[in-house]
Amino acid sequence: MPPRNRHFHTREPFQHDHRLILERAEGPFSFLNPTRAHFNHSGSVSKVTSDDTAASHESVDNAADHEIPKRYSESNVPAKNVRFLWRSRDNRKGRHPLLVQRPKPGEEAYFVTPRRTSDPREVLKTVVKTFTSFPIWDISWLVAFIFTWGSVVWVLNGFFVWLPVVAPSTEFDGEIYYGGGVTAFIGAILFFETGSILLIFEAINANNTGCFGWAVEQLFDDDDQKRGVARLRVVANRHHCHHHHQNRRNFVGRPSISTVPEAQPPSKGGKLAKRAWQWFPSWHDLRTHYLHEFGFLAGSAQLFGATVFGISGITALPGIIDHLTPQWRLNAAYWIPQVIGGSGFIVSSTLYMLETQQKWYKPAPHLLGWHIAFWNLVGAFGFTLCGCLGMAYKNSGAQYQAGLATFWGSWAFLIGSYLQLFESLNKNPVEEVSTDQDFAARQS
Repeated sequence: MPPRNRHFHTREPFQHDHRLILERAEGPFSFLNPTRAHFNHSGSVSKVTSDDTAASHESVDNAADHEIPKRYSESNVPAKNVRFLWRSRDNRKGRHPLLVQRPKPGEEAYFVTPRRTSDPREVLKTVVKTFTSFPIWDISWLVAFIFTWGSVVWVLNGFFVWLPVVAPSTEFDGEIYYGGGVTAFIGAILFFETGSILLIFEAINANNTGCFGWAVEQLFDDDDQKRGVARLRVVANRHHCHHHHQNRRNFVGRPSISTVPEAQPPSKGGKLAKRAWQWFPSWHDLRTHYLHEFGFLAGSAQLFGATVFGISGITALPGIIDHLTPQWRLNAAYWIPQVIGGSGFIVSSTLYMLETQQKWYKPAPHLLGWHIAFWNLVGAFGFTLCGCLGMAYKNSGAQYQAGLATFWGSWAFLIGSYLQLFESLNKNPVEEVSTDQDFAARQS
């Protein structure tokens, strides 16, 4: 039997969808589930003759049945090759990544796709959405939203704790005692703990059947017909997605009933099945699937870290921390939980980072998920370092560095959390390459 990361031991995505053909699966560790898979669409042909134009139109199950003008929207650009990617993080976040290769001058383009996600115009549109769109029914957005505000609170905490040390003239009465203590409690308990619990729910409710998320339409053009070329347009279509966030009526209900039948996974009896929300996985699912899943393992480490870190949030409250004497009691109830909790954050961020990488030793800076995990890892080191230095709090240099570690760690968490918010609102990312070598390398 091949290594676990080379095939889907359980829950192979798109196994009931004849439109998508699995080319290969891979992951960074042989004992964990695959983190990425490559699928070819049955309509993804490099050239179609005039005699095959009608057949090509029929081969795409969700092709449009109306004629589209030659002058399509400027937000769509020609593509030479198209590949539909499946990545475990993107799937968990309800995203449908598309890899496209742009044609060189003079080359034929058989596809029309949206602009690349990294285009400044697309980036600006998503940035605006982070301030104007609030899909509270989407658990991935909720996780990012909660962590973003939690990070804002921790940035305030960093100002309250570190600024009086570096600039004593700015300190006001009770700044560290009340400002630092209350913000630590709010950030640790109300935001980090809640967000970590939602991460577990997100992991166990990931759409493991696979989700297409795109519609493929036939473009009718007189010039193309004369040259014997059939051009296909790939467009984002939420009706071809059955991730949970499509249900806008409640948070823990079934997928949207507006999802088209072709996009819904069939049940064992051949009828369409609507997968309900689950609060806890069965022991069998836990043993055979989730304990081998990056998202669940990382979320569990995050929840463990947040729970232990929460002890520091409680003991930081005014009326508690000032009674923790002598120093060993303060260390045991306040600083050591920070070190243990921060270590849990380090493990979690490392796992999330490894999930996005093709090889455990090969970074993936071209992926947004990698940057999210990287900045969260920086923040985790900051919070852990704060706890380590805090045990020598009688030393003025250690006090300065402990407050500074909280300050820059909080900003790192804020950057990672905002990028995660950006990610949650960009459900159909388009990655672009220009050469055949880059197209092949991005898939390998």
